[in-house]
Amino acid sequence: MATPTTDGAEASNAIQRTGKHGIDDGEAPAAAVTAIPKKKGPPPEKPQSRRIRLFVIVSFWAIVLFIGLPVWWWTTAIYRADLPLDAMMDWADGRACRPVFPLRISIDTGSLQDQEAQNLLRATQHALDDLNDFSAHHLRLQLSGPPQIPLHTPANTSVIPPANQNDEEVALLVRLLPGQTTEAVLQPYAPTLDIHYTPNQVPTSASSSAPLATYIATNLREIFAEEQAMIAYLLATSSSPPERSPKALAPEVAEALAKRSTRSMKYSRTYHLTFSLFTPSATPSTWAIEQALEEHMKPLLDSFSAISNFTIDTQVQLYAQTGVTGDVLRKEDLSGFINHAEWPLSPSIGGAPTLNFIIYIGDMEVEGGSKSWLIPQWGGVIIQPNVDDLRPAMLTFSNHLLALIGAPESLTLPLRLSTLTRVRSAGLLLKASSTLGSLARLTLALPSISIPPSVADG
Repeated sequence: MATPTTDGAEASNAIQRTGKHGIDDGEAPAAAVTAIPKKKGPPPEKPQSRRIRLFVIVSFWAIVLFIGLPVWWWTTAIYRADLPLDAMMDWADGRACRPVFPLRISIDTGSLQDQEAQNLLRATQHALDDLNDFSAHHLRLQLSGPPQIPLHTPANTSVIPPANQNDEEVALLVRLLPGQTTEAVLQPYAPTLDIHYTPNQVPTSASSSAPLATYIATNLREIFAEEQAMIAYLLATSSSPPERSPKALAPEVAEALAKRSTRSMKYSRTYHLTFSLFTPSATPSTWAIEQALEEHMKPLLDSFSAISNFTIDTQVQLYAQTGVTGDVLRKEDLSGFINHAEWPLSPSIGGAPTLNFIIYIGDMEVEGGSKSWLIPQWGGVIIQPNVDDLRPAMLTFSNHLLALIGAPESLTLPLRLSTLTRVRSAGLLLKASSTLGSLARLTLALPSISIPPSVADG
């Protein structure tokens, strides 16, 4: 049995080790064991859960690969339609198509015998070939009327076929008429050239040349000299390769053609014509423009149907004041005559280029005595005291219209129209070829540029 003293001492030691809050803050006994709590693990995964997890992962990546990636590629890809770049460059370089105008000239030999007609045709063709120095524009002769004996070209490689006088492909009909003198007469309202000759000018079978053949060739060359110069200037000023350009034109000819090109409008399938009457007072308030257009302008516009279409409107403006003052207009005042601030002149109707033709009522005149002038790429102006007779004004406007659309200045109207058709065709061909070359070079220079299907289909 323990004594009270011993028990008290042990109790006191126990209290000291326990500390203030009853926790033993002393050192643990050497034989003490620390208890580590055991974590509870997740339950074992079922096979069905593993299959579901695998299915979800596979589905996710399947959607990414087979739906998301194609959609991303389709929405961000740059579409480039396939273009025939080699063919386009061939057009631009003149290898695919070279503008050549072999004009067919039909000759009606009249009363000449078949052999005499063949000899004359052969000698005239030789003379034309000797005079021609521009391969893109040459004349080819053929006999008109009933079938004739086949005639070979100078190179004896092809037959010159007979042609009908009404054949649309014939540029000019030459009629040989016997007479007392030699002269050439160009018909004003038909593409016909009458050649009057004397009997001793007909070539024989033994002669390689004849005065009549030389005379015919010289006249044909003079008739088509302006057209040849226009096509030569067009080729020289285009972006065509040097080997396709003709030899240099005479300086004065090139200068005249340059002025004409800056004066005329660019080609358009449709032009809009506005005929305006401007008067500084209240009279006249009416004019017989409809009848004047029907009689003097419509026939000319109908002849242009193969080249361009035309729409027409008219207007009358009262109390219209000009932009200049004085009874005599100097040449430097002409540019300010049109009062653009007050005169209702529309720049375009329906997107078509507009040509304005103005009649101004007044007594003014241009320095030098003229009462009309042409405004390049815009229209024409006429000053006259009244509108009692519109025929002179319509004839002047007809000449202005021909100049503004780029028609030749010489020859008869039928030949001017046929020349304009060929010149416009050559211009459109060169422009299209240049556009194809520019598009091909742009496609090669910018690989990231988009090329829609409309470009390839067009």
